[in-house]
Order: sequence, then structure tokens, then C-alpha cells
Amino acid sequence: MTHVLILEDDRASKEALEKILMEYSEDICVHAASSYEEAKGLLGQEIRYGLFLLDVNLGGENREDIGGILFAREVRERFCYTFTPVVMVTSVGAMMQAYRELHCYQYIMKPFRPEQVKEVVRKVLEQERQEEPPSVMVKRDGVSYQVRCSDIRYIEAVHRGVCLHLKDEDWKVPYVTLKQILMRVPEGMFLQCHRMFAVNRREVEYFDTVNRIVKLRDCADVIEIGVTYKAEIGRLVSG
Repeated sequence: MTHVLILEDDRASKEALEKILMEYSEDICVHAASSYEEAKGLLGQEIRYGLFLLDVNLGGENREDIGGILFAREVRERFCYTFTPVVMVTSVGAMMQAYRELHCYQYIMKPFRPEQVKEVVRKVLEQERQEEPPSVMVKRDGVSYQVRCSDIRYIEAVHRGVCLHLKDEDWKVPYVTLKQILMRVPEGMFLQCHRMFAVNRREVEYFDTVNRIVKLRDCADVIEIGVTYKAEIGRLVSG
């Protein structure tokens, strides 16, 4: 399921975009906002969006308004959306510098045609399907790296960041929370077993719910099972 966030203050345009997306595929879930503040509220929810369609001008007749650009900056400041496709929907043609700075995926000029929107969605969905093997983008020493999820044994929350325990080494990633990392990896691939730990399901040898530990294959590290996670993992083991 791909979640799409639409920011469009014109009711007719917003409804048209919603209709196009929902008719295109049942695997698309649309979330629509008509204001900058409403969009920020949607961004704060525990949803990982795969595409943003943003109107540049949210001020009606006020052509100086660039609410969509401001929201795009808000999106790009979130670690989990560093590389997520952002498409600007606009009738303003003089925004190319902002598009480049924000690394926008594409822009669509109004009045848009359904075929234009469908083509963008098609490319995004195809890109998601082709992302094999799954990986997560992290910043280390100011440089962005793509780490294959299959190489991560478990993730540990540490002071001011997380530590990715890989098969051959440990990577400290600063200023990122465990929750943010889990939003970037494939759903269901990692299991949070403690407020400080999440384990790669494929690396688990067994769960010991009596002693509250997770045993990983060929790994001497002891991964704890938190008290609040014990019941859930117990159901997983028994089921």
C-alpha cells in the first residue's frame, strides 16, 4: 500500500487529484489537506508516505504565497523523507530554483490532465517495486549511505542516535531515533522487542520469553525483550 499526501487548497483540484489516484489503483491510500497546517498534522501521523503532491500556491489569488514550497522544505527536513518523491502542482512557472533546491521529483502545470498524474504515479509505483534488495538510507559523518536491510542484524537506540549492528561492523548513526529508522525499513522485516532494540526477523534463531532474550544466529550479543513486549512476542512464538 502506497500512501500519498495531497496538499491543495483549491477544492475542485483536490477532489480531481483524489479521484484520479483512487481510480488508478486500489493499492493507493490518499490523504488530502487544504492548508499548510493541516498538511503538517498529516505529516505528524504514524504513516510513511510514498509520494507528495503539493500545490505551490496556497493563497488563492495571492501569487506571492508559496505555502507548498514551505511544506516541501518541512518534508525534506524529515530524515525518513530525504528521498521520497515530491511533485509540485502549480500554475506558477517561476519556481525552478526552489524545485532544484528541494530535489523535487517532477512538477505538473495546471490545468493538469489525468494522464499526467497517472504517469507520475506509475513511475513511483514501479520504482518501489524495483527497489531490490530493500535498503535504508542513513547519514554518517555527513555522507549519505545506502545500507542493505538484510545486512542489519539488529538496531539499537543509543545516546543521540541509533547503532546499526551489521554482520561485519557496527554503524553509529547520530540524530536519528529508533522509530524513524523503523519507518524507513520494509514493514514487518524488523520486530521491536524492547524500547531500545529491534531485531531483523530473518536473523532470529529463537525467542526465549522466560529469560526475556532474543538469540540471533552466529551472534553473541544479548538482545533483551522488554516487559511490555513480552506478551506480543509470546503470541508470535506460539502462533
